Amino acid sequence: LNSGIRRYHVAPVLCQRVKVAMSHFEPNEYINYEKLEKNINTVRKRLDRPLTLSEKIVYGHLDDPAKQEIERGKTYLRLRPDRVAMQDATAQMAMLQFISSGLPKVAVPSTIHCDHLIEAQSGGEKDLQRAKDINQEVYNFLSTAGAKYGVGFWKPGSGIIHQIILENYSYPGVMLIGTDSHTPNGGGLGGICIGVGGADAVDVMAGIPWELKCPKVIGVKLTGKLSGWTSPKDVILKVAGILTVKGGTGAIIEYHGPGVDSISCTGMATICNMGAEIGATTSIFPYNERMKKYLGKTGRADIAALADEFKQHLVPDSGCQYDQVIEINLSELKPHINGPFTPDLAHPVSDIGAVAEKEGWPVDIRVGLIGSCTNSSYEDMGRSAAVAKQALAHGLKCKSKFTITPGSEQIRATIERDGYAKILREVGGLVLANACGPCIGQWDRKDIKKGEKNTIVTSYNRNFTGRNDANPETHAFVTSPEIVTALSIAGTLKFNPETDYLTGADGKKFKLEAPDADELPKLEFDPGQDTYQYPPKDGSGQHVDVSPTSQRLQLLEPFDKWDGKDLEDMLILIKVKGKCTTDHISAAGPWLKFRGHLDNISNNLLIGAINIENGKANSVRNALTQEFGPVPDTARYYKKMGVKWAVIGDENYGEGSSREHAALEPRHLGGRVIITKSFARIHETNLKKQGLLPLTFADPADYNKIHPVDKLSIVGLKDFAPGKPLKCIIKHPNGSQETIMLNHTFNESQIEWFQAGSALNRMKELQQKSS
Repeated sequence: LNSGIRRYHVAPVLCQRVKVAMSHFEPNEYINYEKLEKNINTVRKRLDRPLTLSEKIVYGHLDDPAKQEIERGKTYLRLRPDRVAMQDATAQMAMLQFISSGLPKVAVPSTIHCDHLIEAQSGGEKDLQRAKDINQEVYNFLSTAGAKYGVGFWKPGSGIIHQIILENYSYPGVMLIGTDSHTPNGGGLGGICIGVGGADAVDVMAGIPWELKCPKVIGVKLTGKLSGWTSPKDVILKVAGILTVKGGTGAIIEYHGPGVDSISCTGMATICNMGAEIGATTSIFPYNERMKKYLGKTGRADIAALADEFKQHLVPDSGCQYDQVIEINLSELKPHINGPFTPDLAHPVSDIGAVAEKEGWPVDIRVGLIGSCTNSSYEDMGRSAAVAKQALAHGLKCKSKFTITPGSEQIRATIERDGYAKILREVGGLVLANACGPCIGQWDRKDIKKGEKNTIVTSYNRNFTGRNDANPETHAFVTSPEIVTALSIAGTLKFNPETDYLTGADGKKFKLEAPDADELPKLEFDPGQDTYQYPPKDGSGQHVDVSPTSQRLQLLEPFDKWDGKDLEDMLILIKVKGKCTTDHISAAGPWLKFRGHLDNISNNLLIGAINIENGKANSVRNALTQEFGPVPDTARYYKKMGVKWAVIGDENYGEGSSREHAALEPRHLGGRVIITKSFARIHETNLKKQGLLPLTFADPADYNKIHPVDKLSIVGLKDFAPGKPLKCIIKHPNGSQETIMLNHTFNESQIEWFQAGSALNRMKELQQKSS
C-alpha cells in the first residue's frame, strides 16, 4: 500500500485486507499482524494474565497456540519464524546442510550477507577487492546456492549483516532467526531476533517448526534520560557488569520504562546487539516513535503505519510480570568501558586509568577502533566526528592509530556525503571496508609482534583473549564510539573526557565538549552502490558447483547413527580449565576461510582451550601413546583407532558466537559427549543438533572427580528420556571407579536427533516416511 494512505480503526475486515510487504526486496511476502493478534489472544485467554512484550511476539509465532504447553524456563516451544538471515561464514555450512536435505527451495524469506571474510589491511576499497579475489570460490558458491534455493544474496561490500537487517528486514513484531549471535540487534526495531546455529536455520528454511526452550523474561526498567558523554552503549555495558556473561542465559532481556524514549532506534539496536555477551536469548524494546522515525527514514513508512494500528501487541501489557527486574536511571549513568579479556568486567571511564595502573594493564592505547555490528550507525559516526572535529579545531590528531568501520554501504555513502568520513580521516582515521573486520579477528595487524603486551579500545562487543588480533597479550576494552575517539586522541586510558583537559597545538589547554549529532541524516540516506542479488523466480536450473578437490568447500556426509548401546570406556580428549568460548573451541581469524570445509576446519578443534593437566593450550596427552600433542591430532588418532572420546568443561562452556563449527568439529573427529558445569544456550543447542550429548554435572563439584587420565561410561541411554538424569561411571587408572549423575535438557524430539545421528538425519528420515 502507498504509505500516504490513511488507515482507519473501523472494521477488522478492512484490517485483514491491508497488505504491507515485510521488505521491499520481497514485495509478495506480507506482514501478518492478524495472525500475531489471533495467537496472542489465544494464549492470553489460556494463561489468563498480562503478557510481556517478548511473550507476545514469541507466543504470537507458536505453531499451535491452542495446545502448546507454556512454562517459562521449562517447556520447549514449537515456533514459526518469519524469516532467516545468514552471514557468509556460517551460511556456507547452513547452505551445505540445506543442500544435503534434498529440498528444492526455502520455505520462508531468507538472505545471505557477505561480511565476515573481508580482512582489514590497508583500507576499504583495496581490502574489498582482495577479499573478492581470495574468496571468489566461496562467494560463487553462496551466490549460486542462493539463486538455486530462493535466497537473497548481499554481495561483499554490502555491509554487516546486523546493520542490513535493521535497515531492511527487522520490524516491530517480526520473529527472525540469524546464524550469528548478534542477530538480537533487530530488537532495536521491536523484533524478536534470535541467533542460532546453521542447523536451526535449516529447520526454518525447510518449513519445520523451530524449537526453543520457553525463555524467562528479565525486565530492565529505564528511567531518566541519556545526556552528555553517556550513550546507549553504556546501558548494556552496565547491564553486562550486573548480569555477567551468563546471567541472561535462557532469558529474553526486555527493556521498558520512561527512559526508553530518550534512546534512538539505532541506540536501542546497540543495546540489543550486545545482549549476546550476557548469554541472553535475545533482547527487545517496545515499539515507539523513535522506531517509527527510523522506519520512515529507511523507506518503510507503510510498515510504521501498520504497526501503529497494532501497537497494543507491540508493547508490554500493563501489570505484566518479569522473572527479574533491573532498574537503571539513565540520568545517573556514567560512561563505561569494559574489559580486558571479558565483556562483563565493567568500569566507569573515570576509574579505568587508575584500575589499569593498579592491575598492570598497559595504559598507552595502541589502536582505537570504531564501527562493528554494535556501533556503526549514522548517529555513532556523527558523535565520533563531533569529538574529532573539536580536536582538529585545536590542531590535534589521534595519538593512537584509529580505524573506522561503516556498518553498511548505505552508512558509508551517507557519511561520505555528509562529511563525517572526511573529518574522521583528517583526525588520523583509516576507513575500512563495510564488514566485520577486526571485530572478528579479520585484521592483518602490523604495529605489534605476537606476544607483545598492549592495549586497544574498541566500540565492538567482544574482547576475549586473542579475539581481535590473535595476540593473547592484547588487552582489549569495549566502550562507545565517542569514548574510543576521545581516548584515541589522548592516547591513554588515563584520560577522562568528562573532566580532563587536552593541550592544543598552540599550547593552550582545552576540554572536549560532550558530542552531539543527528540521530538520522537530515537528507535521505544515500543508498550507495546496489549490492543485492535477487533470487530468480525459478532457480531449479541453477548449477551449484562444489569441487571434490576444493580446500574451501566440502559436501557433507551424514553422521553415523547411535548404535543403541551405552557409551562405554570413552577417553577424555581434554579437561578444560576455566573459560572456554567458541573462540577457544573453533578459532576464527585465519580459520574463517575453511568454514565451508568441515575436515579442514576441524584442524582448529579446541586449540585455544587450556588443558588442566599441564596449563597449556593445544597440548594434550594421547592416552594410547602417552605422548603430548595438539588437540586435533589426538582426536584424529582416537577416531582412526575407533575410540570414542569426551570433553570436560567448566562454567558457561561455548560462550560467545553462534559458531556451529564448534559442535560439528568434535562430532566429525569422533567426539560423543561434552560434560560441563553449564552451557551457553546456542552452543548447547548446536551440540544436540549434531548428535552429541551435552550433559551437566548434577553436582558441579563432581567436575573435580574426573581426571584427564580416566575413562568414562555413560549409562542409561536405552532409557534416555526428558528430565531423566544419566549415570556416568568414572574408571580411574588404579582400577577404582565411582558413579556420578549427569543432567540434560533434551526433549523427546531432541532425543530423536541423538538417536538418528543428527537433526539433519532425523529430518531426512521424516521426509522419507512422509513420501
